[in-house]
Amino acid sequence: MPIPPVRGVHARRLLRDEVYDSIRDAVVVGDLAPGEQLRDGELGEWLGVSRTPVREALLRLAQAGLVQANPGRTTKVAEIDPEVFAHCREIAAELYALAARRAAEGLTAEHLERMDEANSQLQQALDAGDPMAAIAADDAFHSVPVAASGNPLIATQLETVTPYLRRGEYFHFGTWAGARSPGQHEEILEALRAADGERAAALTRDNFGGLQLPHAAE
Repeated sequence: MPIPPVRGVHARRLLRDEVYDSIRDAVVVGDLAPGEQLRDGELGEWLGVSRTPVREALLRLAQAGLVQANPGRTTKVAEIDPEVFAHCREIAAELYALAARRAAEGLTAEHLERMDEANSQLQQALDAGDPMAAIAADDAFHSVPVAASGNPLIATQLETVTPYLRRGEYFHFGTWAGARSPGQHEEILEALRAADGERAAALTRDNFGGLQLPHAAE
């Protein structure tokens, strides 16, 4: 397995979530390519951690569909299945739409300000050509209504589908369709400021509906 470029040395007391994030991000940006074999020891050396958190991270990545694990044999980066991607996108769109509808009447000025700031950061990331920063800003924007929805199961369920969408998001935020996201977010904000939950939900659903894999893009 070719070792990905070093994105920062990790402390040995690193939380397993950070190990998971690092390996996931290497898959998302293509440093770890589809079909590439993953070895615990090499990944641990790269991240500066023992094999235990690496194995835990690979198990989570396998559950998310980003890694294909064959017990007793090899672990590889999974290919993207367009059908699975479409199913995950549909579920994510509906869950984020549900959060927007539920949160609409209870969002405070502080909530809206945080969403507005996240959208500004998204625009800055797009202008700088930084898809990973764009993904983080997009997450920050949509996480506000998720947290304010009053239904903690929305976030839990999103965790099962959003990892699979990351590679599509990485491509998306480098395209014309991705460049439209800040404007779509502004429309969502307008609906939320008006406490129009149904419109906010519909706009949120449309926003996620534009997420495509590279071969599916116009």
